[in-house]
Amino acid sequence: MTPFHSSDVETVFSSYPMDVRTQMLSLRELVFATASETEGVGAIEETLKWGEPSYLTVKPKSGTTVRMHWRPERPENCSIYFHCQTNMVATCRDLYADHFEFEGNRCMSFKTQEPPPEDVLRHCMALALTYHRRKKG
Repeated sequence: MTPFHSSDVETVFSSYPMDVRTQMLSLRELVFATASETEGVGAIEETLKWGEPSYLTVKPKSGTTVRMHWRPERPENCSIYFHCQTNMVATCRDLYADHFEFEGNRCMSFKTQEPPPEDVLRHCMALALTYHRRKKG
């Protein structure tokens, strides 16, 4: 497991119920793995934004922030959030409408007990982590 960059982020993950924590930790690892395997992404900063674990590219600033969270009021879902002024949700909706539930232009969720295939999640992460690089190209 990738060591936590922040004790505050680790505390959020520790607060999740065990089955959710397992899914969220897998999603976290996928962000770091995808970043290391995707050309031009570079270092990832792990922090909290709005009290939610957030991952952003820092050097180079190749992508848009990826946030993730689980909420007790929607216990069956894990959610991934993207900046609302990007087209990330629209892109993922176009590619993977059958794998996620989408909310507006910022959120896509999946069932905690039935996560989408890793390759689908990895592709969405890679798209987010290279968002700015692709927009410039």
